[in-house]
Amino acid sequence: MIALYLERRIDLVRFFTVRLRSPAAAEDLVQDIYVRLSGIAEPAEIQNPMAYLYRLGSNLMLDRLRGERRTAHRDGAWLDSQTTRIGAHEVSAEPSAEVAVAARQRLVLITEALKELSPQTQRVFRMHKFEGLSHPQVAQALGISRSAVEKHMMAALKHLLARLP
Repeated sequence: MIALYLERRIDLVRFFTVRLRSPAAAEDLVQDIYVRLSGIAEPAEIQNPMAYLYRLGSNLMLDRLRGERRTAHRDGAWLDSQTTRIGAHEVSAEPSAEVAVAARQRLVLITEALKELSPQTQRVFRMHKFEGLSHPQVAQALGISRSAVEKHMMAALKHLLARLP
C-alpha cells in the first residue's frame, strides 16, 4: 500500500489541492495519509487500493474541516463573550494605554491629596470609599456618630475637589 501511495502521491496532492483550495493544506493532508498508512499493518485484501487511498484522504479531509469548524465556532463564542460590538466595530473592555496612564496619574494625585487630611478623616474616607462600608457601619466601627462620618466625608470630598484638576 505504501508503494502505491508513493507512486500516486503527486496525483493525491493535486486532487486535494483542488478540494481544499490550498497546496499547503493538501500537502499536509497527503502527509497524514502516509502517517495513517504507515501506522497500520498491511490491510488484508483491499478490492480497490486506489479508491482506498482517496477514501482515506477524503475522510481525513472531512475530519480536518469539521475540527476547523469546531475551532472557529469555539473561538468565535469566546471572542463574543470577551468583547462588545457596536455595529461592525469591536469595543475592547480594556482601557487604552492613554486612559490607563491618565488613571494612574490621577490616582497618585488623589493619594497625595488624601495624605493631607487628618488621620480620622482618612480612616473614614478609606472605610467608606475603599472598603465599601455604609456611613452607619463606619460610625459603628469607629465609635463616632453618623453625622460625624458625614462631616468627615464632606471635608474629604471638598479637599479632593479643590486639589484635583
